Amino acid sequence: MKEFFSKYIALRKHNAQVAIKKAKRSKMCYAFLAPFAILFFAFYIMPVVTSIYFSFTYYNILESPRFIALANYVNLILQDDVFLIGVKNTMMIAVITGPLGYIMSFLFAWLINELPRWIRSVAVIVFYAPSIAGTCFMIFSIFFRGDAYGIVNNFLMEVGIIDKPIMFFITPKYMLWICMLVILWMSLGTGFLSFVAGLQGVDRSQFEAGYMDGIKNRWQELWYITLPNMKPMLMFGAVMSITSAFSVCDVTMALCGYPSTDYAARTIVTHLFDYGYTRFDMGYACAIATILFLMMILCNKAIQSLLRRVGT
Repeated sequence: MKEFFSKYIALRKHNAQVAIKKAKRSKMCYAFLAPFAILFFAFYIMPVVTSIYFSFTYYNILESPRFIALANYVNLILQDDVFLIGVKNTMMIAVITGPLGYIMSFLFAWLINELPRWIRSVAVIVFYAPSIAGTCFMIFSIFFRGDAYGIVNNFLMEVGIIDKPIMFFITPKYMLWICMLVILWMSLGTGFLSFVAGLQGVDRSQFEAGYMDGIKNRWQELWYITLPNMKPMLMFGAVMSITSAFSVCDVTMALCGYPSTDYAARTIVTHLFDYGYTRFDMGYACAIATILFLMMILCNKAIQSLLRRVGT
């Protein structure tokens, strides 16, 4: 047994020496990576770790943090009914707009890729513009205006479906669905651009080889050639879709107010905003952020396991 441990320790020492020699030979690579690594650690890793730490404390900025163990999480899950409403609304948004926006982004990118080059450039700008335009909320507020001058109300009254205007943005049963419509309209963002770039990078010779091997139509071409070649872009688009679906806040606040009627458009991020920036209960807000972070990781893992099967 002593001989086994001595060999094990010697092997570990040898591996450590080899690793040190490799690091010395690659010191210029580490030097170039250092600025990004420092910024990533300072602005991504540290905030997450700090948030998890403060989630176990009572911290109102004015006083020093006081450790209260799992009290914030117990209150969130067992006593905070508004948070549970936010979880339900966020999951509805993620389940409906996340997959739909992801599929729409890919389908539009696939269709645009078949167009001539100059038309494709214009089409990409047209489809991408809503995700960066600052007038999205204004356009939908005009469409769903709560009086007879609103486009939707005017149309419904003209055809006789309703006899008086509907207050869409303060009526609970309509609010969340309108917000999801706006989110879908704005969903062609960074993931859409990555799909366009990925489709442009597929080697055309693979399509010729595929037809020689028995591929008969465009759908088989998509499944057996295009999608396997785009796995990195598909993964990136999935991460962006999950992040945008779970981080919905500004759309609901701009259209439905803050707070919304009966909290019908409340999301997890809106709840976090309430406790973090309005009530300054940072410990409670960090607990909300930690739960949201865990939900996003679990969904990301599920999406990754699903995308691994594409084209196999």
